[in-house]
Amino acid sequence: MNKKFLRSGYTTGACAAAGVKAALIFETRGEVVKEVEIIALDGTILKIPVTGVEKISGGIRAEVVKFSGDDPDITNGASVFTTVRRIDGDEIIFRAGLGVGHITKAGLQLPVGEPAINPAPRKLIQNVAAEFNIGGLEVEISIPAGVELAKRTLNPILGVEGGLSIIGTTGVLRPMSEEAFKNSLVPQIDVAKAAGFETLIFVPGKIGETIAKKFGFLDGAIIQTSNFIGFMLEAASERQIKQVILCGHLGKLAKVAAGVFHTHNRFADARLETLAAYSAAEGLQSIEVQKILDANTTEDAAKIISANHLERVYKKIAARASVRAERYVFGKLKVGTILVDYAGNILGSDDTAEKFFLTDGGHCDIN
Repeated sequence: MNKKFLRSGYTTGACAAAGVKAALIFETRGEVVKEVEIIALDGTILKIPVTGVEKISGGIRAEVVKFSGDDPDITNGASVFTTVRRIDGDEIIFRAGLGVGHITKAGLQLPVGEPAINPAPRKLIQNVAAEFNIGGLEVEISIPAGVELAKRTLNPILGVEGGLSIIGTTGVLRPMSEEAFKNSLVPQIDVAKAAGFETLIFVPGKIGETIAKKFGFLDGAIIQTSNFIGFMLEAASERQIKQVILCGHLGKLAKVAAGVFHTHNRFADARLETLAAYSAAEGLQSIEVQKILDANTTEDAAKIISANHLERVYKKIAARASVRAERYVFGKLKVGTILVDYAGNILGSDDTAEKFFLTDGGHCDIN
């Protein structure tokens, strides 16, 4: 059996560190190098190509093109420019250039106002600079494409404005595992907690997010969970969040009602079975129950429920989703659920969600 080995790449932080090394080689030795070698924070030796090095006003600028290997990283192929300038003292000062953001919300790894250059990339750059023993430096990192690329990330939600974050934990970019993707979602909770939100709105995707905003939920409280609802519930409970409202499409949250907390369709699926079972419990005739089981989508099944005037079933499913979610985290937080369709219509909600609207500033009539 042939096994395909996925190629690793290097992070934007490693690109910046390589640029610093190329710039300092140029300044101290007068050499324009085509490749540099840096040591990642996990000890991995990285050989990184350098596209160009030039002297500009007040400093040296190097360009390194990001290589993500087989990881589906949106910055793959983007140019990372690092400009190095000498300053008095022995400190390294980091600056955000074009396409690199600034921190505007508490709860991330850096204080508000700082360039979005994370601690690990800073350490990587500091290690490179230490090789030259040259004192103080100002390091400015720019990713011109980052202004547009950042719109396709969670940065606007997290409070990183103006561009991308310079990220990475070691400098090595290995093809993203599911675990890494899950962990990338958690900082949303930290930012929301730091902003003072005690109730968070969990949405599985863009549909839920759009609907939550339509309801009047504040942006800072809306948390993207993707398919990892159970994982994010655990993360919220560990951070002592008091309450979560699940807000999303019937097709996703019906799975939660059935005890499915990883909602990707290849992992588990109980949507139609859940709708059929609860409808049958409400008195739906067996021939109509079979129609639900034979439906192509939950939207089609919803039409059958509507035709039989059984809309009350949604409140029961919402309540069950909340009960299951609370059990999943052993009662460490309170959960409410709102079920909607693709058009943004509320199909049903449980008592906890309705109480939240009445007492905590929701802006929509959900009855």
